[in-house]
Amino acid sequence: MSARSSPATDRRRALLLVALVAALGCDKSAGSGSGDTRGDGARKGEPLRVAAAADLALAFKEVGSAFEKESGKRVDFSFGSTGLLAKQIAEGAPFDVFAAANVSFVDDVVREGACLGESKALYAKGRIVLWAKDPWLLPKDITDLADPKYAKVAMANPEHAPYGRAAREALTRSGAWATVQPRAVYGENVQQTLMFARSGNADVAIVALSLAVTSPGNYTLVDSSLHEPLDQALVVCNGGSKGAKANEARKFVEFVGSDAGRSIMKRFGFLLPGETAPPTTGTRSP
Repeated sequence: MSARSSPATDRRRALLLVALVAALGCDKSAGSGSGDTRGDGARKGEPLRVAAAADLALAFKEVGSAFEKESGKRVDFSFGSTGLLAKQIAEGAPFDVFAAANVSFVDDVVREGACLGESKALYAKGRIVLWAKDPWLLPKDITDLADPKYAKVAMANPEHAPYGRAAREALTRSGAWATVQPRAVYGENVQQTLMFARSGNADVAIVALSLAVTSPGNYTLVDSSLHEPLDQALVVCNGGSKGAKANEARKFVEFVGSDAGRSIMKRFGFLLPGETAPPTTGTRSP
């Protein structure tokens, strides 16, 4: 038979259990309080959510890593078409920061009241290029795309992708659009557009320089006078940023414009204020 504990022992155990439950309850209430009562560890457990244009997919991964190393704050990115991301944000998607491929979309979400206009900042100017996997297929100029040997020309959907819109403008101003349009294939964004050409589903693609400089293949810059400037901007949004998290979102915006952030953007082919255009052609070896 097992020995039974005495009534006094049972009472001590009960009091100990009550004290333990009370202590746990106090810890929980402290951890779920306002931004002033939460510890750094709790805040760091909630990453910043950044909606970013597809042309930033490679550059912003490095920016995010550098920002985390400096601040201790993790960043989760959602890359896609600027226009579609702007629509999601206007409809209340819980993003902390919006990085657009064209400043006009930032202005749109600010007008909708979804983002904070005073936090808007220009961070780069994008360029479009003609990209081909094989050097003998690379056009010397955008007007070369009128040649029927380019059976499929890939570009981002100009209805919601700024780089696709720039591609259509360049083709139109160069006089090649009427010939190229029947052979155009559209990607949801510039990342998908590049994949069409890399996989052989298109002969050439019109994409962002920031993707071309890191993709094995060959590219020719498109004359920037043939399209409206791709002035890129980012802004803090209301969807997820409140209290301490809003301050962290502002810090991310500031980091992109810092020397460290600008250095990364420059390496990915973005133009910064006061800079001249990069070389017109290039090759990225496998």
